[in-house]
Amino acid sequence: MSQKVADHILARLREWDVDVVYGYPGDGINGILAAWGRAANQPRFVQARHEEMAAFQAVGYAKFSGKLGVCAATSGPGAIHLLNGLYDAALDHVPVLALVGQTDRSAMGGSHQQEVDLHALFKDVAIYLETVNVPEQLPNVLDRAIRTASARRAPAVVVVPADVQALDYEPPAHAFRMVPSSRDFSGWTTAPTDDALERAAEVINSGENTGILIGQGAAGARAEVEELAATLGAGVAKALLGKDALPDTLPFVTGTIGLLGTRPSYELMRDCDTLIAIGSSFPYSQFLPEFGKARGVQIDVDPGLIGMRFPYEVNLVGDARTTLRRLLPLLHQKADARQRHERIAAAMDRWHDALARQAELVSADPINPQYVAHCLNPLLPDNAILTVDSASVTNWYARHISMRGTMRGSVSGTLASMGCAVPYAIGAKFAHPDRPVVALAGDGAMQMNGMAELITAAKYRHAWQDPRLVVGVWNNRDLNQVTWEMRAMSGAPQFLPSQELPDVSVAAFARTLGLSGVRVERPEDVEAAWTEALSAPGPAVVEFMTDPAIPPIPPSATWEQLESTAKALLKGDADRGPVIKKGIKSKLQELLAGGDESAHEPEHRRSGRRKH
Repeated sequence: MSQKVADHILARLREWDVDVVYGYPGDGINGILAAWGRAANQPRFVQARHEEMAAFQAVGYAKFSGKLGVCAATSGPGAIHLLNGLYDAALDHVPVLALVGQTDRSAMGGSHQQEVDLHALFKDVAIYLETVNVPEQLPNVLDRAIRTASARRAPAVVVVPADVQALDYEPPAHAFRMVPSSRDFSGWTTAPTDDALERAAEVINSGENTGILIGQGAAGARAEVEELAATLGAGVAKALLGKDALPDTLPFVTGTIGLLGTRPSYELMRDCDTLIAIGSSFPYSQFLPEFGKARGVQIDVDPGLIGMRFPYEVNLVGDARTTLRRLLPLLHQKADARQRHERIAAAMDRWHDALARQAELVSADPINPQYVAHCLNPLLPDNAILTVDSASVTNWYARHISMRGTMRGSVSGTLASMGCAVPYAIGAKFAHPDRPVVALAGDGAMQMNGMAELITAAKYRHAWQDPRLVVGVWNNRDLNQVTWEMRAMSGAPQFLPSQELPDVSVAAFARTLGLSGVRVERPEDVEAAWTEALSAPGPAVVEFMTDPAIPPIPPSATWEQLESTAKALLKGDADRGPVIKKGIKSKLQELLAGGDESAHEPEHRRSGRRKH
């Protein structure tokens, strides 16, 4: 039997060491699905419940495996559904390949069923986009898509019309206008020039109080970042996507930065005279040092992301590990490095004490959402993988979960898309079937698509050596993050028609699938429920009935934000009484733990003068 184009696609993926493809069937890829049957399901086809979820699963797989994630979808609606997951890959710099069907070439331009202009559809999101029109074109297009996605850390899309899939495969000949291809993709790196490194060293050595900001681009340079911090006595703050790049147990790590960040990270950026950013394009410049107050050096492998967010004096284009190894010999050891780290560690102790107070001492109706994350933190295995949705739960993950050992964690960082946690978790389980995975989500994300993907988890539960896939759900009957953003940023009270959610028990739904499902309605049952879920013999859902009136107050909350929230509450917010009471109690616990409250106030208020 001759090899069809579809057969060659799967064979080439296997040669590229692709072991799993996430997708959903449709007649636009029937030829490829038939080839999967002939190939004994190699690479493995994982059936999501929706093409968007297949793309998210590919992103989760790529994030946690370090390999290419691959997804597949039919023409028309299937292709359209991929977009959100592919944008997530593009914005978080993750390599993903999408294989997409298309109507037969003979029908193109004839308004045929499911005919969509796929090049117009994908042109903004795909780093490489091509349609295979003849068999000889295939190897070069597929190989180039994989190499480009991997090198540029972005999504690539290969469109294969349905009739082309069924053609006999012919390799490109040694002839004019034929484009041969080779599969090899050797490892490579890049580094800045000696002159640039010397200029960077001058800036860094001249500083007395250095702050380091790391993102996911620093993940492969853990030892070098530790040496850099030890040499300079610097604190290290982490962008949310870089949360797992360094353990939080190190004495100089100040945790996450920004609205979801820690008080010590805010103070580190506020007080430093030198900023070193490594592998991060953290977008919120208001949380970086005040312009003109600190000198700066940036390190990033992507020249398109260099020189952004802050007026850096030196921009080093290079791989973080390679660049730091060449930069470190040029730096001077700070005599007081140990003392600086001791002060940072003391500040972190005060911050953790404040978090514990907020979680344990602020009463709630029925459960304080912070307490749920606070109880989970010490129970997590040191090799756990955490996937986190975009919701108020992101605040609790950022502040209450401490990375240690080989723990990993990720969110939809730049796109901040709801509905990513459960498909990310499924992708992570196929990347690491021998490790426990914990997904943290709100009830809004679960109702959006997470509950459907529990079906996928149930379907593939026996494919994983370690059966633990725990989905923790904060059920507060509210689209809580947007509710708080409306209060703090728009001065608007909660708008119940858009914000209020029906109370749907995710735990009860999980039990209908044969999974473990526990619904927790009392604070005293929180710890035991997490313990039960983490020891379950398969996927488990643990659902906590949490209080939506507990505010996620940023460590750097301005008076303007607090005033805006107060005005919103006074306009008739349904939760105004509980919010004010619990917000005051939460802030009080931070003060009792030794927080530097004066830094929250503008100068005219610290000096006793008021402006009207």
